[in-house]
Amino acid sequence: MGISLWDSYPPKVSDDQLQYLAQTVKDWTIFNGLTVRPNPSIVSEESNPNHVLATNAPVTLYPSPFPKQCFEQAEDLQKVYNELYAAIATDEEWLGEVMKELVEVDDFLANLWKIHLQVKEEGYVQDLSLGMFRSDYMLHVPDDSSSPSLKQVEFNTISSSFGGLAVRVGDLHRELATYPDPTHSISYPPHPLFNTATSASITSGGYPPTNEAVDTLASALITAHQSYRDSRTSPPLPQCILFLVQDNERNLFDQMALSQHIRTTNREIPTFRIPTSKILSQTSIPASSENPSRPLIYTHPANPNARYEVTVVYFRALYAPTEYDTPAAWAARHHLERSAAIKCPSILLHLSGSKKVQQVLTSTDPSHLERFLPKTSKETLDSLRASFAPQYSMSEGPDSEGVRIALDPDLAQKHVLKPQREGGGNNIYRSNIPTFLKGISEKEYKQYILMELIQPPSKARNVALRSDGQIVSGDVISELGIFGTCLWRSKVGSQEKNILQNRMGGYLLRTKARDSDEGGVAAGFSSLDSLILYEEAV
Repeated sequence: MGISLWDSYPPKVSDDQLQYLAQTVKDWTIFNGLTVRPNPSIVSEESNPNHVLATNAPVTLYPSPFPKQCFEQAEDLQKVYNELYAAIATDEEWLGEVMKELVEVDDFLANLWKIHLQVKEEGYVQDLSLGMFRSDYMLHVPDDSSSPSLKQVEFNTISSSFGGLAVRVGDLHRELATYPDPTHSISYPPHPLFNTATSASITSGGYPPTNEAVDTLASALITAHQSYRDSRTSPPLPQCILFLVQDNERNLFDQMALSQHIRTTNREIPTFRIPTSKILSQTSIPASSENPSRPLIYTHPANPNARYEVTVVYFRALYAPTEYDTPAAWAARHHLERSAAIKCPSILLHLSGSKKVQQVLTSTDPSHLERFLPKTSKETLDSLRASFAPQYSMSEGPDSEGVRIALDPDLAQKHVLKPQREGGGNNIYRSNIPTFLKGISEKEYKQYILMELIQPPSKARNVALRSDGQIVSGDVISELGIFGTCLWRSKVGSQEKNILQNRMGGYLLRTKARDSDEGGVAAGFSSLDSLILYEEAV
């Protein structure tokens, strides 16, 4: 987008207009479930001991402009990425080689890999795997005269969140832009991006495109449930889907958008939420001597006579080391992995989403993409590679390029050091990198990968409504996530897979202050956003 257009967006409004817009958004979010449980920093535990309160999710007051060509590229790549990561999770030998050096220095990954090996020795009893993915990108604009390109930040294979709330943000911004009439919005002043003012330089959709994230994600769970097929219990029990969630989950309304969609469209499929602390007490697996197929049985806490055979376990928890703070948590993960339930994700798929795998995929010597995508055209593989940001290994000793760049104070200014972690708040940026590395042993370097920082548009601005009701505005950075799902059948030890469903659908946009390095909404760094697609005149 040209600098002049960024300078005029979002459009200037009076204080009265801003207060009207903010109050409209506050009311809309509560009425329509665009909400979260409040962070204790906003509402103390003493004031909310029973965790009954809800507040608006942090949202932008305006949708952010996004180049249509880059958005469509991200959509076009999603099914390719789905297949790529399904292939990685199927190739135990290749993944094991990548994990080999990490398990020496990372207890979290080592314990996950250990569980996989234990279940492999006992024998896996489920050959179906479900991936519900989100590929995250930023616009890369090295200088103001450059056309934006798309660069991948990361690929999420576990707990790919905010599909439910992302749909509602798009609905909110669409209503604000078109009410009471698309040509005359009460909430937004005239502007070319809303198609309410003329411009010779751009064409625009006028409001956010339809977001299919909820349907895409919920449909994947339904398809997996139906693919489980015959009961493994005798007599047969009714079947259900389990949503595995954190204790005192704050983002439950996002999750409930999926379960409610399933209830609405397929009422015969029960869905239940189970906190991680209750896995071992509310689920069981018959002894192998009694039932070698090892079905996972869920007993509802409100009715001990209500017992279900679990077809799918959807992980919205157990992705971070902090969640495995007791031996029982590790026992629970092992318990689920050895069961017949379809895991979303399995441990192999969970590990496939590590930053080290992402870094290895960017390597061209050797190139790994042809190994996993042998039938994909060169043009598509080139487009995939073009979405990679430069990344470096930190595991090849002091003479490696990654270590050399990371320890150089000048070169490190353009890079970020990433550990094998999810959830935000874990990365080391710019000038902090050399100091951080000097504080740990060289052996620990290989826990990290080094990534060149993506350069977002320099003049992007927006206004956000925080969960505490405050309105903040300023320079921002946006991150686009594209949702995709994949269901496939494979056996451990074999690289052969049969893809039963591969789908792309839905998007997430998160926007944060430009001076904030981290980007997680749940971690409190970002606001939920939507987008207006635009094209510039050549």
